[in-house]
This record gives sequence, structure tokens and C-alpha cells, in this order.
Amino acid sequence: MAKYEVIIIGGGPAGLTAGLYTSRAGLKSLLMERGMVGGQIINATLVENYPGFPQGISGAELGSLMHQQAVKYGLEIVAAEVTGIAQGQHYSISTTEGDFEARAIIIAAGSEYRKLGVLGEERLAGRGVSYCATCDGFFFRDREVAVVGGGDTAITDALELTRHAKKVYVIHRRAQLRAGQVLQQRAFAEPKLEFIWSTLVEELIGDKVLEKLKLRNAKTGQRSILKVGGVFVAVGLMPNSRSFFNVVDLDDAGYIITDESMATSAPGIFAAGDIRRNSPRQIGAAVGDGVTAAMSAFKYVQEVGNGARITSP
Repeated sequence: MAKYEVIIIGGGPAGLTAGLYTSRAGLKSLLMERGMVGGQIINATLVENYPGFPQGISGAELGSLMHQQAVKYGLEIVAAEVTGIAQGQHYSISTTEGDFEARAIIIAAGSEYRKLGVLGEERLAGRGVSYCATCDGFFFRDREVAVVGGGDTAITDALELTRHAKKVYVIHRRAQLRAGQVLQQRAFAEPKLEFIWSTLVEELIGDKVLEKLKLRNAKTGQRSILKVGGVFVAVGLMPNSRSFFNVVDLDDAGYIITDESMATSAPGIFAAGDIRRNSPRQIGAAVGDGVTAAMSAFKYVQEVGNGARITSP
């Protein structure tokens, strides 16, 4: 069984920052990521609110730079999904690529797209139903599409889609957007966008591909049909905490509960980024969490690591 002083679960900004700091601190560190290193940010066309890039930077480039910097200082990375964690003298982590041992763990597994949970969604996923405008927008060139949601992600997606689609409907269950003012100003000034307020999507309809949406007005209850060639769901995120529910305490929504040092209810296990309770789910905040979790893990290994240091062969 491969042994490490710190194992980081998740390769987004929080995990990569944590790996950078633990590696620079001299701890033998491994990062596990089941998908693409970089996390959700790699899908962002342009990141404008991360300090140091006044002209903005693509999410893919920012994720790549974080990756390069962490690896430069010795962080090891393996493509694997965690299936279980057991506590003995140290922690044993079971994964799709075998078992690993760690003295401390930093959980930075992030979140995943929340689904609408309506009829037709699963069946038509990838056939007109998407959760990533940056990934799939090009395939809807010169077509009419819809975006479901009213937050930053939804409005960013809608604006991104205007580069490809003929028209973009924004369907929001409330009577006003939750997105930031800068995004709202851009959205209301974009002629390709049309807003459908106080409305819920009840069903996605289509034979082989999506053809139309069944809608219901939340105030009047009136139902209607909207013909579109595609729908992009942007109604929030869910924490990737399923593998940890019997390891650390979670809140009612599934987020990991931490203190100000990013410590969880389990000694030697820390959490950072979108997966922890009360995270603002911003890149800058995830980076800060990663720093704090790394420093806490370093302190834990130093104080209660028990025994000689683990060194790379």
C-alpha cells in the first residue's frame, strides 16, 4: 500500500492549492482526481474575478497553471475515485486504482451540477440537454435554446450561448435574477436574450432529441410549451460528499461541516472549497480554503504524525 503524509481528494482550485502548500512544506503529498484536473473552472470561458488577471483568463488556462505550479513542487497526482475511507493507526483510502495510506486527508472534492429532476431529463441528457454551455454551445449554432436558472452561472451561460445560438430564453423560477449586477447589466443589454420569469420547467419533451419544454407559471399555474433545440441547466451545485457521509459530519444539504481551520469532525481530516458548509463557491475562496487546510494538515502531521517522516523513494 502506497503511503503518504497527506492525501488530497479533488483536483480543483482548493485541492491544487492545498497540494502546492503541503508539497512546498516538505510533506509527501498525493492528489486524487476522478475527472479532469482543474475542476469546474476548466469549463469557464473567461474568469474575470480572480485577482492578478485584470484582463481575465480562461478557466482552462487558470486550472492548467495551478496544476503546473503544484506539480513543480513535488505534488503527485493520480486519476482515481475514492470509494471508502477507514481509520486505523493512519487512514486507509480505497480507490478505483487501489488502496493508499495517509496520516492526514484534505477533502476538496467540490460539487457537481444539480439536475432539474423532471421527466425526460435523464433520457435526453446529451441529446439536447446540457449542463455546460462552454462545452456544448457550439453544437447549437443558429438555433433557439433555453437556459434554466437565474444565478451567476446561468447568466454567464446565457451570454456565452449568444455567441452561437439565434435566440436564448432564460427561464427563472423567480421574478428577478440572483446574478451579480455586472452580469445582469450585460444580460439585459443583450438583444438575443429573452427572459421568462416566475416559471418552472415541468418536462423535457422529444423523441430522439429535445424538441420542447413544458413550462408552468409559478404564480398563475398556467402551463405552456416552448419549442427549443436545446436546454442548458444551471440551477446550482450539489456537494460530492457521498463517499464521506460515514466519515465526517455533514449538514442537511450534504456539505461537510468544518471549523475555521478547515478541520472536520474526524481528527486529521480537513475539507476545503465548494464541498464545505458555508463556502461562497468562488475560486478565490477555494484557494484560501486550500491554504488553510494545508497549513492545518501540516500542523497535524507534525504534532500527531507518530513516527518517522515519510519520504519519496
